[in-house]
Amino acid sequence: MSRMLRAVGLMSGTSMDGIDVALIDTDGEERVARGPFATFAYEPDFRARLAAALDDARGLTDRNARPGCLADVERELTERHAAAVEKFLAGQRIAPDAVDVVGFHGQTVLHKVSPGEPEAAHDVRTLTVQLGDGRRLATLTGIDVVWDLRAADAAAGGQGAPLVPVYHRAVAARLPERPVAVVNIGGVANVTWIGRDGSLIAFDTGPGNALIDDWMLRHTGTAVDAGGRAAADGKVDEDALNALLMSPYFGRVPPKSLDRNAFAIDPVRHLSVADGAATLTAFTAAGIARARAHFPEEPRLWVICGGGRRNKTLMTMIAASVESAVAPAEAAGCDGDAVEAEAWAYLAVRALKGLPITFPGTTGVPAPVTGGVLAKP
Repeated sequence: MSRMLRAVGLMSGTSMDGIDVALIDTDGEERVARGPFATFAYEPDFRARLAAALDDARGLTDRNARPGCLADVERELTERHAAAVEKFLAGQRIAPDAVDVVGFHGQTVLHKVSPGEPEAAHDVRTLTVQLGDGRRLATLTGIDVVWDLRAADAAAGGQGAPLVPVYHRAVAARLPERPVAVVNIGGVANVTWIGRDGSLIAFDTGPGNALIDDWMLRHTGTAVDAGGRAAADGKVDEDALNALLMSPYFGRVPPKSLDRNAFAIDPVRHLSVADGAATLTAFTAAGIARARAHFPEEPRLWVICGGGRRNKTLMTMIAASVESAVAPAEAAGCDGDAVEAEAWAYLAVRALKGLPITFPGTTGVPAPVTGGVLAKP
């Protein structure tokens, strides 16, 4: 039986809400003991700097370049992650030397995939950029850090995303239903289909919360439709929804992945706040429902993770669009807020052990590969 390691996972990902921190003990395979979880929210002024970083990253062609505000934002982001680890461990009365590794995602500021021709599905070029300095984080925390977990997959011909599916399979092992679909709704929504034999198919389905959050921020000053209340008061504009669904992304077969800013909200600009929220919420639900076309067998259960599961209107729309049961992660014995941070802890352990973290069915990489860069204090 392989050795269990204690790992902390750090996730900020494509959202700009804050830093999720989770602790697990795992062997990087089937054994996972979930521990505490916490979120450290960003202040509005730092969110504004992150938004500026996204703008400065749009023209990047070198993943190591840091033009404009990127270098300063990366430094502050890394320091904020170190402070989050310190506060988290202190709050749990866990000494840093009791942790074997930190899995560090960083903040995605650009994820651009140039697909190959249909007859050469693995011929892709991926430029994926995450702000965050793993070496500095290791020095600041005094803990080994595994970071830059997407790069090896991209270099091998994969799309560098999604990376969470192998963890979805681990936590879904206790569920009696097969096949099962695990959906994470963050800034972008992604799905993992887990077959009866444990086989994996995963891809980004379309927008998650990003467009809804941006719409609400623009019109209300608050970057969330809490509980989906604005959308519930609105009416879906079918013409605008159809225009959004005309994106060629939905016609592509997996593997496929998205940047947070892959979709524009132009089709809903003329709508009221409520109608725009309702239409963008329906857009997210429709993208998730369209994922069914790529599954070899209909899921018996859809498990919803991430902040999107709190949007009651979105959950209702998803349930109306699929033919199987839909449940929040908690109904499946998971913490829907913690899953992605836990996944990064799990991936860090797999990386330390040289186990694969991406697969042909998840990123399109030609063969399973491990990944990550180890930084020591």
